[in-house]
Amino acid sequence: MNAIDSPYMLGLLKELIHIPSVAGDCRQIMDRAEREFSSLGLPVARTRKGALVATMRGKNGGPSRVISSHADTLGAVVREIKPNGRLRLLQIGGFAWGAFEGENLVVRTASGREVRGSLLPEKASLHAFSEEARETPRNDDTVEARLDEPVSSPDDVRSLGVEVGDFVFFDPRYETTGSGFIKSRFLDDKACVAFMFAAIKALRDGETEPDRTAHFYLTNCEEVGHGISFMPEDAGEHVALDIGIVAPGTNSREDAVTIVARDSRTPYDFALRKRLCGLAAEKNIPFRVDTHFRYGSDASVAAVAGFDVNFACFGPGVDASHSYERTTVKALEACGGLLAAYIAGEKI
Repeated sequence: MNAIDSPYMLGLLKELIHIPSVAGDCRQIMDRAEREFSSLGLPVARTRKGALVATMRGKNGGPSRVISSHADTLGAVVREIKPNGRLRLLQIGGFAWGAFEGENLVVRTASGREVRGSLLPEKASLHAFSEEARETPRNDDTVEARLDEPVSSPDDVRSLGVEVGDFVFFDPRYETTGSGFIKSRFLDDKACVAFMFAAIKALRDGETEPDRTAHFYLTNCEEVGHGISFMPEDAGEHVALDIGIVAPGTNSREDAVTIVARDSRTPYDFALRKRLCGLAAEKNIPFRVDTHFRYGSDASVAAVAGFDVNFACFGPGVDASHSYERTTVKALEACGGLLAAYIAGEKI
C-alpha cells in the first residue's frame, strides 16, 4: 500500500470545496465525485435519492465494509422577497447567522442563472443605525441577502429569475498556509471526501487488494439528518468519515484523527472503536478519542434507523465547526492512512 498522495488529496479538496453543494442541490458535486470514482477504477451506482455507492472488491468473503462521507453542506433557500428587493433566507443545516455575516453568496435560480450577493444584517451601517448595528441579534428575521444587481422591488428581483425556494450558496474562502493549516467553510465534510479518495488511490497505486469488499457511500443529505437511506445486504461494518470537534472541553486536536466514542444519539461500538485505535497506534498515526454531545454522523443515523450493522466514526480534528473551519494537512494525511489500513484489513 502506498503512502497518501498529499498533492492529489489537497488538489481534489480545493476543487470540491469550490463546487456549491447545499443539501438539496448536490448534482454538480455528485457528478464530479462519480467521475473520480470511475477514474480510480471503481464501479459506481446512484441511489434514488442521488447518493453514490462505489465498490472495491475484496479478496476474501464475509461481511463487507461500508465507508460513508457526505458531500452536502450548509446553506440556505430564499424564504421571502422583501418589498425593498432584499431576500429573507431560511437556513439549510445548523449554523449561527453571525458566523456567515458579511459573506458573499450565490443565489441559483431554477433556470440555472447565478446571481451574486452578500449576507448582511438588515441594519448593517453603523453610521445609519449606531448601536443597533452592534446590538441587534442575528437571526432569521434580522439578516438578509443583498443582491449585487440594481433591484429595489420584488418585481426587479423576479425579473432576474430569482424566486422563493431558490438555493443560496455561501462562498467557502478556502486557504492553505505555509504552516500546514487549511482554512475554509465546508471542511465538514469535504475534507473527509478528499482523504477518502486519497485512501482509495493509495490502495490502487500500491496494488493492495482489500481483505473484504468495501462500499464507499457518498451521501447528499447528512446536514439535514437523512443521509443514509439503505445499507448493502452484505454489510457488516459501517464507518462514517466525519470531522472531530476542536473546542474547549473536547479532546480533539487539529493535527490528529478524532475517533468518536459517543455522539448526541448513541455510543459507538466499543470493539470497532478499539480496533481503529489499535490500528492507529500500530501505524504511528496520531489520534484522539472524543465524545461530541451536539453532533451526529451518518453512522449514528443509520444505527438509530435500525440497520443491523456495526458502526464507528472518525475524521480530522476541525476547529470552529459550522463556522469558518480549520484543520491541518497532517490530520488529513493521518485520516487517509488510517482509512487505507482499515480497508486493507491489516491486522493489529
